Amino acid sequence: MPPPLVYAHRGGAALRPENTLEAFDHALALGADGLELDVHLSRDGIVVVHHDDTLDRTTGARAPVASYTADELARMDAGYSFRPDGTAGEFPFRGAGIGVPTLRSVLQRYRDTRLIIELKVNDPELAHRTIDGIRAADAIERVALGSFGWRVLHAAREYEPRIPTGAAREETRWALYRSWVGWPLGRTRYREFQVPERSGLTTIVTPNFVAHAHRAGVPVKIWTVNDAADMRRFIGWGADALITDRPDVAVRVAREDTL
Repeated sequence: MPPPLVYAHRGGAALRPENTLEAFDHALALGADGLELDVHLSRDGIVVVHHDDTLDRTTGARAPVASYTADELARMDAGYSFRPDGTAGEFPFRGAGIGVPTLRSVLQRYRDTRLIIELKVNDPELAHRTIDGIRAADAIERVALGSFGWRVLHAAREYEPRIPTGAAREETRWALYRSWVGWPLGRTRYREFQVPERSGLTTIVTPNFVAHAHRAGVPVKIWTVNDAADMRRFIGWGADALITDRPDVAVRVAREDTL
């Protein structure tokens, strides 16, 4: 069995400032197979790479992402709040010139890298502009899209059927019910699962769920997996990808456990 793919969640958010070129460079240098990242629209309608609706958690700027242009976001201090795990009182990337990147810059910089792009706003415009950028970069064959929102996923599927999308929340829920009773998934609009092991009190990922998905030809990519023991457990269950804040650990575990 081939090793699972390792996707660096937000570029490896435990190791470098999340969703930045600094994080993406570092994760790929560690051997990650792909990057998971999040996108919003800037005030001037450009797709930018950032997780939250607001900037305060990562940059210290207390305003929505959508209130700034892409050029203004590029000048933000996206390393402002980051501290490596286990440190206190140190901000090694503050003032280092690390800004909020555009999706275009990411697609151009990492031309051969697999990407999972999460659409953070449930708005078809975000889907359309993101897909326009993917098409322009000739990146359709190496990108998957995901979202919690049904409207934006539906828009993405209609606008560019060649790009695989993860299952929406309701689609995952129904797939889970089907796995419990052994009812085949059949043909699905989604082409992969991007799921946590648990959502609230509900356990999603089990050996049965993975096997059920695989019988339908649907890969299972699990987030956010940071503990080596969990990684080994999911590998044993046949997970197709680990999405992790700790690509340093996941790369080692995935390769050691599948030699």
